[in-house]
Amino acid sequence: MPLQMPSTRTTRTPRKPQPSLETKKQPAQQRATETFERILEVTAQTLADVGIERLSTNLVCERAGLTPPALYRYFPNKYALLYELGQRLMQKQNELIPRWITPEVLTGSVEDLEGAIQGLLLDTHRVTQETVGGMWITRALRAVPALQKVRLESHEQVTHAQAEMLGAVFPGADIDELRLAGRVAVEMVYAAVELLFDEPLNAQAVAQIVSSMVASHLGRIQQAAAAPKKKRTKRAR
Repeated sequence: MPLQMPSTRTTRTPRKPQPSLETKKQPAQQRATETFERILEVTAQTLADVGIERLSTNLVCERAGLTPPALYRYFPNKYALLYELGQRLMQKQNELIPRWITPEVLTGSVEDLEGAIQGLLLDTHRVTQETVGGMWITRALRAVPALQKVRLESHEQVTHAQAEMLGAVFPGADIDELRLAGRVAVEMVYAAVELLFDEPLNAQAVAQIVSSMVASHLGRIQQAAAAPKKKRTKRAR
């Protein structure tokens, strides 16, 4: 009787379906809006108190004085709650960018640019810290696979806006290089903010290092974009 060789075929573990993240319905009346906001407020506070792992819809309902059907009318699971809180936090953070990064700063000195990036990083850290549950929301957006798209989509929007501004400020620069530089800068600032929540580091020192690295590269882009103009001016004479 011939020997049977063991099968070398690997069995793939089926992927778990991603949890639904969209709210089931948006509140249309004042009372419904108050309930909706109350759920999110309690979720954020519960998250700050117990962390991601212990957060549950039952615990939120208990703390909010609501029945589970009242919560499930709007949010299908705890990930939908985190999704909404994540979008709101990212919006808060993104609103800080135009206050610090302007065409005037980009065309100014490297020192001015360093100061602006440093201010943006520290301001982003402050806003996140002041947001109830902000640290845990930030961690959830990276640690929970289903929630990563909130962070990535937000960063892509910021990158697009910054690339457009850089393209207008430095018309001689390569747009793909500007987009890549903007994308890396966004990730560096965000990663530094996460780092400040993970380790007891000096925020000012971290911000200074990151701002110096980003401003140095943007300064080279600025010089490269200006170089052709100088050559044309010299030939014109």
